[in-house]
Amino acid sequence: MTLVEIALDDVAGARIAEQAGAGRIELCNALADGGITPSIGLVREVAARLTIPLMLLIRPRAGDFVYSEQEVQVMLSDIESLRSAAPSAGFVVGALEASGAIDVEASRRLVDACGDAPVTFHKAFDSTRDLSSSLETVIDLGVQRVLTSGGRRTALEGASVLRTLVEQAGGRVTIMAGGAIRAENAGEVVSSSGVTEVHLQAAVQRPSVNSWSNPEQGYDAASVTATDPGVVRGVVAELANLAMLGKAGA
Repeated sequence: MTLVEIALDDVAGARIAEQAGAGRIELCNALADGGITPSIGLVREVAARLTIPLMLLIRPRAGDFVYSEQEVQVMLSDIESLRSAAPSAGFVVGALEASGAIDVEASRRLVDACGDAPVTFHKAFDSTRDLSSSLETVIDLGVQRVLTSGGRRTALEGASVLRTLVEQAGGRVTIMAGGAIRAENAGEVVSSSGVTEVHLQAAVQRPSVNSWSNPEQGYDAASVTATDPGVVRGVVAELANLAMLGKAGA
């Protein structure tokens, strides 16, 4: 069956996602900004509650993926610290050159810092000029998987490119589809692309529990982000149904 990975930044969401059928968690902070490196406190709390694999995003800031030497050093230090905080966790990394190619030197340093932990090259991959060439570069880095929408806005729109990448990879690396995946399109994405893993956010906004807030301040937002178990269950159920149909037709 297709593995479902959920990206989240709320401590309660990890257990919610696991109980709803997720097979792996990608943990970050500031998911609304595309995600940045999670704090040690968040990592420890989530790792203590999970029984499924945990991946940790390493990204020092929002914005592009072209990093200065100082930013690379920040990421290396974060990896070292988080390996101690969650020894069984994997990492999600990536760096690009300004030209739109993968920054091989920086990316290799990040991958090497992860040691024997599993590594995913994140969606910076989709910002490269040539996905086919970039795939070979990523494979040479020794990562376990690549998160991609085939360079398109959504995984469904990029399904044909995803299939090409799956065929090119030939089992050397896992192609994980991500990009606006929901129950209504997950089956089509998987059947059209041939991927064996999908990645999605299951975020929902819930009202703040505040009974009062200062109208002159904007720090206490009217809502907070949480993980919606219904979204997770819907995707998991759709992919389970797809798997059953495949067995029935075999």
